[in-house]
Amino acid sequence: MAQVVATTRSIYSSIISCPSSGSLQDRVEKLIKPSTFSSRFLSSHGKKRIIGSVSSRRNTQIVAAAVKRSAEPEVIPVSPEDVPKREEQFVQLEQLGDMTAAVGMWTKPIVRRKTKIVCTIGPSTNTKEMIWKLAEAGMNVARMNMSHGDHASHQKVIDLVKEYNAQAKDNVIAIMLDTKGPEVRSGDLPQPIMLSPGQEFTFTIRRGVGTSDCVSVNYDDFVSDVEAGDMLLVDGGMMSLLVKSKTEDSVKCEVVDGGELKSRRHLNVRGKSATLPSITDKDWDDIKFGVENKVDFYAVSFVKDAQVVHELKNYLQSCGADIHVIVKIESADSIPNLHSIITASDGAMVARGDLGAELPIEEVPLLQEEIIRLCRSMGKAVIVATNMLESMIVHPTPTRAEVSDIAIAVREGADAVMLSGETAHGKFPLKAVKVMHTVSLRTEATIAGSEMPPNLGQAFKNHTSEMFAYHATMMSNTLGTSIVVFTRTGFMSILLSHYRPSGTIFAFTNEKRIQQRLALYQGVCPIYMQFSDDAEETFENALSVLKNQGMVKEGEEVALVQSGRQPIWRFQSTHNIQVRKV
Repeated sequence: MAQVVATTRSIYSSIISCPSSGSLQDRVEKLIKPSTFSSRFLSSHGKKRIIGSVSSRRNTQIVAAAVKRSAEPEVIPVSPEDVPKREEQFVQLEQLGDMTAAVGMWTKPIVRRKTKIVCTIGPSTNTKEMIWKLAEAGMNVARMNMSHGDHASHQKVIDLVKEYNAQAKDNVIAIMLDTKGPEVRSGDLPQPIMLSPGQEFTFTIRRGVGTSDCVSVNYDDFVSDVEAGDMLLVDGGMMSLLVKSKTEDSVKCEVVDGGELKSRRHLNVRGKSATLPSITDKDWDDIKFGVENKVDFYAVSFVKDAQVVHELKNYLQSCGADIHVIVKIESADSIPNLHSIITASDGAMVARGDLGAELPIEEVPLLQEEIIRLCRSMGKAVIVATNMLESMIVHPTPTRAEVSDIAIAVREGADAVMLSGETAHGKFPLKAVKVMHTVSLRTEATIAGSEMPPNLGQAFKNHTSEMFAYHATMMSNTLGTSIVVFTRTGFMSILLSHYRPSGTIFAFTNEKRIQQRLALYQGVCPIYMQFSDDAEETFENALSVLKNQGMVKEGEEVALVQSGRQPIWRFQSTHNIQVRKV
């Protein structure tokens, strides 16, 4: 067994003594960052022209490998066992998809997907058979949208997910409950109304109105919240109406973009949020339902300020419920308070549907990037949601723009990407999950290892664990190993996840709740295992589990990290990193 007790001094001294020129920062970057995707492509492209064309696939692999060797600087192996096995790498690539001459553009292949997939469960997927198939296809988190269905239907899904978790040996699914929030909706209509541009149409706060030129709204302060000149959007912009005037109980509009108006359509005012509480009476009932069922996450809709998050967390604490709060950023009012909202929460969801309705649509990509950056810098989970594979609700293949959308979210550093209607009521839920899986996997293979926000350490500056997570990541990336960590709270696993090591983070925990929660975090493979009183025995058991389940191979090295808030088999002041051979 090779063992290395890592301290700040020893690692920094190894960097400083590195016989290379340039600043310390330059040397650190050279140590942990491979060459960029574009530089590999350009260099390999130039070399291929000199070599000439090769027809057979086998020869193409050899040429591409030769190009990659000449184009990329490599760490000099310290022993014959460390020499990379090129043939094994190509076999792994074959498993991911058909290989062409472009294989020279790949980085070291990553077989296990790091970015997690959240699936909304609905009529298309609420059976035992479909939940099992979704899990096998790549689902990591099952989301229940409380805007639809009742407690009985959601109870059935929760029970099925728990049944799957009890039976699955090497996989686990987290449960997320998504509150409805203060939605403003139109009333019931006897039949759909076709609205034409230029037509006059009225919304009223009087109940029970549903005619060809007037319909009720379920929000009593609707008239107070809008002004002449406001743009009213139906279903996130599928139709739009310009507010012309208002009376005590009605708002008169002119149709700008027409369409078919159906019952109970979602209404937004561009640039404004309704003055409703973020957590409604229905939401509180749903939250209590979640507490009873011990769900893993709440996704709270239309959060406007941090006070809402504190209120919910105080309630959960009073109930003794260990449930993490994910805030949905989807209202105009939330943007000025973004920093305080995310600070108070356990993570954020970029809910681009309502966000694009309340704010100019061209702002949405910029806000997505900013929210991801902010969550990454603060060590919080972040999910990108809405319209990711919208066309696959009715079509078996996605648009190319949707594929790019997934790839962008992965490259920007999202922990998870989400499917809504695609899996809830779509015709091709399994194909949608498979597309999201393969696109995420392919994109991850091109991302340079250990790309992390420069100020990530500020989120954890009071913990020595933060320093060890950084150095464990650097060591893992340099040696090309996976990371093994033992956790009772999930803290160290989440910390390592936000440093984005190139290898998988195998998080062993003796708490089922923590295992399920960790299913959301990028790069973390949570494994339930009872801990022994003896550290060495537990380490050996963990490595045996990884080997037996085919997660690591015999002779492979792993970085074993002992750090975190709660010491396990160590003193509070002692933290260490070991490198062990399986």
